[in-house]
Amino acid sequence: MSAIKFGLLGFGTIGTGVVRNFQRNAATIKKRLGSELELFKIADLDIETDRGVELKSGVLSADVEDVISNPEVDIVIELIGGYEPAKSFILKAIANGKHIVTANKALMAVHGQEIITAADQQGVSVLFEAAVGGGIPIISAIKENLCSNEFSSVLGILNGTCNFILTKMTEEGSDFAPVLQEAQDLGYAEADPTFDIEGVDTAHKIALLSALCFGTTVDFEQVYTEGISNIAAIDIQFAKQMGYKIKLLAIGKNLGDKIEVRVHPTMIPGSYQLAEVNGVFNAIRLNGDFVGPTLLYGSGAGMDATASAVMGDVMAISRDQLSGAQSRVPIMGYRADQIKSLPIKAMSEIVSHYYLRFTTVDQPGVLAKIAGCLGKHDISIQSMIQPEWHEADSIPIVLMTHTAKEIDVSRALTEIEALDIISEPTCLIRVEHDLD
Repeated sequence: MSAIKFGLLGFGTIGTGVVRNFQRNAATIKKRLGSELELFKIADLDIETDRGVELKSGVLSADVEDVISNPEVDIVIELIGGYEPAKSFILKAIANGKHIVTANKALMAVHGQEIITAADQQGVSVLFEAAVGGGIPIISAIKENLCSNEFSSVLGILNGTCNFILTKMTEEGSDFAPVLQEAQDLGYAEADPTFDIEGVDTAHKIALLSALCFGTTVDFEQVYTEGISNIAAIDIQFAKQMGYKIKLLAIGKNLGDKIEVRVHPTMIPGSYQLAEVNGVFNAIRLNGDFVGPTLLYGSGAGMDATASAVMGDVMAISRDQLSGAQSRVPIMGYRADQIKSLPIKAMSEIVSHYYLRFTTVDQPGVLAKIAGCLGKHDISIQSMIQPEWHEADSIPIVLMTHTAKEIDVSRALTEIEALDIISEPTCLIRVEHDLD
């Protein structure tokens, strides 16, 4: 068989990493694949900037059609990002019979079903290992190595920017704003970090992981998403005092007739493995009925780690081509006619422990009023901290509840915050003890 040819859409940081990986490890790739791969075309609007890699004459083009409609190209790698024009380019490439590799988690989380349906109709593959966890091979683990398991949960730290910020705040006692600035200065956070710090990037990833683990479609608009911008240094200090760490946790749970899919700051016991995942690293914890709990850890982003995942997908498709297999592994890990449409459990019905920090005026009877409102809504107090140090006119009261339903906690807080004893909005952080 002649060389399998692939083309790139987008020649930015990740695209450059893919070319570097392919060129540096070409000999290893050929030994593992048993055939030649050829980087045939790259399409990008900027064909002048020096990316520090050498390309043959004619490889770089400003015309996307040179990749998606070129009869010589077997595999199209999409690295543009965003929804459009990436979706239109991918759909046209699929219509032209091209296999697709993408790192675009937002596109796959929101428009993945349309892309998958088109690919199934054309009999081509769509692989997206690089969309979740960077260099961590989580998607292939779910779809292949662990595919005989029924998964009860998938949880993870899926955004390196947020994990870096929370780690620095924990270790140095810093406030959010200066640590965010440091993350931007170091290149860990974008100039506009909204998608990262408000949890949207993490929500895209847990939507994909939940769909893969539980064999269901996931409506991204139904995924509860809360970021870390309101986390204060004082809450990290109280968490540490109580034996917890705060992480932006992505949570997917299989409840049988429905699923939980949510993203929010979460307190987890400091002794847990996930609590020890620091800096820009990611980790994903799967729980299968036969394999049990399994933790995958590594670089969740970056040029080299992402390029590694992209090229792994290119080689997986190439192996299928060489063996004569056609989409050997279903795109979402389940045969298309076996994928269900399970509803996502409403956030109001979630049951959790809760960390609550009230800021109150300094007067007698404050705790009794708060406890009375909580008790009225069947919320019992597990532990309490009332530090001796506080500002002159306000007192922080920190409570950890026993398990309670979200809607009951919400109703109680509405009543409490209407009291004249509350001087600032209450901080609520959910607590996960049982990660299964």
